[in-house]
Amino acid sequence: MPAVQKEYFYAMNTSDTLNSEWRKIAATIYKKPTDSKIYGQADIDVTDLEKFISEKRKDGLKITLTHVFVSIISRGLKSAVPELNCFVRRGKFVARPSVDAMVSVLKADGEMGSVKVQHADTLNLAAIEEILKKEINKSRKGDENKTMQSKNILASIPWPFRNWFFGLYSTLTLNWGVSIPFLGLSANSFGSFLLTNIGSIGLDTGFPALLPSANIPFVMVMGGIKKKPVVINDNIVIRRIMSLTVVMDHRITDASQAGRLLRFLKQQMSHPEELL
Repeated sequence: MPAVQKEYFYAMNTSDTLNSEWRKIAATIYKKPTDSKIYGQADIDVTDLEKFISEKRKDGLKITLTHVFVSIISRGLKSAVPELNCFVRRGKFVARPSVDAMVSVLKADGEMGSVKVQHADTLNLAAIEEILKKEINKSRKGDENKTMQSKNILASIPWPFRNWFFGLYSTLTLNWGVSIPFLGLSANSFGSFLLTNIGSIGLDTGFPALLPSANIPFVMVMGGIKKKPVVINDNIVIRRIMSLTVVMDHRITDASQAGRLLRFLKQQMSHPEELL
């Protein structure tokens, strides 16, 4: 990382910067996350990126668009918008120690699960592919991590005790920052962001829920890919376009930061070889 970017990253992770006046107010006036959600959508040209992926798959690197987006978004959080890599605890914004990606996967029983890629910003595509393959296989066999196992524990508790337990968990872990080691739960359990690919299950566009059980600033959704006419250099050409949507916690992020992340994403997509 260039020296200027390093200085910016560390500056943005100081307590004073993370806890700006607006953020202190937002953490007070918004509940998490029922009334603090904002949405965004953009069409992304993935024509050249798909060609790059196809070439790498021929070379034996079994990557998909999901692996590429995990890498790009993680690197974007490290260098372009490091102030988004944080969570709210006791009314203050706390910097995360690393950039960890949470990725939705389809399990063998047809239900959705999630796997985590830790330190995703430091990994190349080959490492991300290996980690995701390993974690997805474990998840589909029912060997989930503690964070995901806690979902099963919550589901086994009878109502209304289930509501009370979740309220206690939310207060202790999400609001006060108390860790629950035997459940694998903490204020930082669910990673820096969640990425889900609904295009792989036939949906073109979707606006997801911002999980109330997770301290994540945004959920990004990869939608369906369609051929569309696009104007390039005053010529109309057919390109492969993917719908990309995002839901964000407005206490942490705003439109300007989302725009910076999107610009970084587009710039990095034009140089995918850097992800190797």
